[in-house]
Amino acid sequence: MHRYFIYLSYDGSGYCGWQVQPNGPSVQAAFEHALSVLLRVATPITGAGRTDAGVHAKLMVAHFDAVKPIDSSWLTQKLNSILPKDIAVYKMVEVQQDAHARFDALRRTYEYWMTPVKSPFNRHWACRYYAPIDYDRMNEACNILMEYTDFTSFSKLHTDVKTNDCQIYKAEWTQRADDLYVFTIQANRFLRNMVRAITGTLIEVGKGKLSYEGFREVIEKKDRCAAGSSMPAHALYLTGIEYDKALFLSDDSSVD
Repeated sequence: MHRYFIYLSYDGSGYCGWQVQPNGPSVQAAFEHALSVLLRVATPITGAGRTDAGVHAKLMVAHFDAVKPIDSSWLTQKLNSILPKDIAVYKMVEVQQDAHARFDALRRTYEYWMTPVKSPFNRHWACRYYAPIDYDRMNEACNILMEYTDFTSFSKLHTDVKTNDCQIYKAEWTQRADDLYVFTIQANRFLRNMVRAITGTLIEVGKGKLSYEGFREVIEKKDRCAAGSSMPAHALYLTGIEYDKALFLSDDSSVD
């Protein structure tokens, strides 16, 4: 048996999320259908995460198994020819037989995009927020996140995870253009709705409605009701996933 990691991206606007759902189209279902057509056998695929409805991925990694070795370049080209226009494959890499796209991921990175400007060209990709916000205050609050590991206050209720502990490595706001502000957060794992809930709570700090101490109290209460509102999904992007290079059978473990 041969296992492969696939590096892909997708616009999540038309999907109910990555994972197969009974109530709508999913990225996983579209991908499994394309793989099964090309490989002529039902081929399940496992993603590195479960992005919610409307969330995008500039970089998602998933794995699948094949009985025989595959020409990665051929399959990448063929997948891109039959997948929907809002899903694209960058490349495929053969990995160790026990490598797992989800459980072996060391770090994941998300971005949340915000703009104060109304534009017909970014309405699907960034959240318009025109109230005055102090991004320096929000960056100060970002430093507080690094002091904690239990983020129950930012987790969707009634999920099946065994722990709400996460190790955050990076959290910061940057201005990339006159009309675009980006919140970048990196951690070993994320809870459902975590990034959008953190973003909404940080905005309360940026508006002056929540103090630094109040932000700490939100985290320490371990209560979702204490945190701010969850921000809209259409401005959230999965942008990076990192693995130990020992998982790969070649040195080509990066995406250009």
